[in-house]
Amino acid sequence: MLDALTAARYLDPTPVQAGFIPRALQGIDVMGQAQTGTGKTAAFAVPILEGLTAGKHRGPQALVLVPTRELAVQVRDECAKLATNRRARVVAAYGGKPFREQADKLARGAEIVVGTPGRVLDHLGRRTLFVGDLRQVVLDEADRMLDIGFRPDIEKILRQCPQSRQTLLLSATLPPPVLRLARRYMREPEELDFSPKDIAVETIEQFYFTVDPERKFELLVRLIERENPAQAIIFCRTRRGTEKIHERLKKKVESVAAIHGDLQQRVRDRVMERFRAGKLQLLVATDVVGRGIDVSGISHIINFDIPEFCDDYVHRVGRTGRMGREGVAYTFVTPEQGNELTRIEMRIDRLLKRGEMPDFDTLAKPAETDAEKPAAKPVFGSRTRRTRRAL
Repeated sequence: MLDALTAARYLDPTPVQAGFIPRALQGIDVMGQAQTGTGKTAAFAVPILEGLTAGKHRGPQALVLVPTRELAVQVRDECAKLATNRRARVVAAYGGKPFREQADKLARGAEIVVGTPGRVLDHLGRRTLFVGDLRQVVLDEADRMLDIGFRPDIEKILRQCPQSRQTLLLSATLPPPVLRLARRYMREPEELDFSPKDIAVETIEQFYFTVDPERKFELLVRLIERENPAQAIIFCRTRRGTEKIHERLKKKVESVAAIHGDLQQRVRDRVMERFRAGKLQLLVATDVVGRGIDVSGISHIINFDIPEFCDDYVHRVGRTGRMGREGVAYTFVTPEQGNELTRIEMRIDRLLKRGEMPDFDTLAKPAETDAEKPAAKPVFGSRTRRTRRAL
C-alpha cells in the first residue's frame, strides 16, 4: 500500500484521510462529513484494500455505492490505482452500459464492486451479483444519492448484505434523511466532521453578476474571453438548457462539450475522458452529472443558472479550488433572483462580491435611480438584500 501511495504521489494525508483511515482500519462503522475534492475516495479505498482477505470467494468483499455513473468510473479508477501490485479486481456497475458485459466481469470474479444503486439492485435481482461475502459497504455522497431518489434502492441492497459487515458513509452534508439511514443500517457509527468552518473553500473567489435573462449568454461569452480559463464548467439547471448553451457556445469557442443525463453513456464517457485529459477547455453540465466530475485542473466555475438548492451551489463551486488550489466562481443572477442569492450567502456565511464587466450593460434597461423610485412602504421585520449588504 505504501508503494502504491507513493506511486500515486499521495505523500501526505489530507485531513479526511488522516482522520478517517485509522478509524476505518479498526473495523468500526464511520460516518464522515467531507466535501468533494478533499481526498475522500482514498480515505475509504485504503481501508477496503487493506481489509481484503486471500482465498476464494463467491462474491466481492467490498461494495461502494455512488450516485452517478461518472463517479462510479472515477472511484473504480482510484481503487485500481491504489491496488497496484495486488490481486484485487475492481468492477464498475452502472446503467448506460451493456448489462451482460458487467455480468461477465462479475462472473470472472471481483474483490470490489463500485456501482450506482439502480444497476447494483438489477444485478442482485438477476443473481449476477452475490453479496453474501461482503465485509465492507461504502455509501459515497450519501446526501446526493438520497436527493435523487435512491433511498428505496439503497435500503433494499443493505437489507441483503451481511449484518456483520462494516459500513462506511461519506457525505458532504448530514441532513436528517442521511442520519436516519445511518441509524437504521450502521452499528453505532462514529461521526467525524472534516467540513471546513467556512463551507465555501477559502481558496475560491466568488462573484455574482446581476443580469437580465436575455443578456446572460453574451455575458458568458465576454466572461470567457476575459478570463480565458484553463478549464471551466458552466452549470445549467436543465438538460435542455445545457444543450442549448452548448449549441450556441460551440459557434463561439472551439474547445467545448456538453454532458447531461440524456446523452448515451459512451458519449458521456468520451466527453469526460477528453475533459480529464485537458483536451477540452469548457464543459457545460447539469448538477447531477456535475457531482461526478473530479478534475484537478478546473480553474473556473460559471453558474449560468443559479442553482435551485443552496447545497448544489456548494457542490458546484467545490469543483474548482480542489486540493488547496486556487479557483474562481461566477454566478449569474437575474433581478428577480435576489432572494435566492441571499439564501446561498446565508448558507455559506459569506457575501459574494459583485462582478464587474466594463463596457457591458448586464441589464437591458437602465435601473431606476433612488430619486426616480417611488417611496416604498417599510415592511416591519423584513430585511432586503440591500439592507443586508449595508449591515
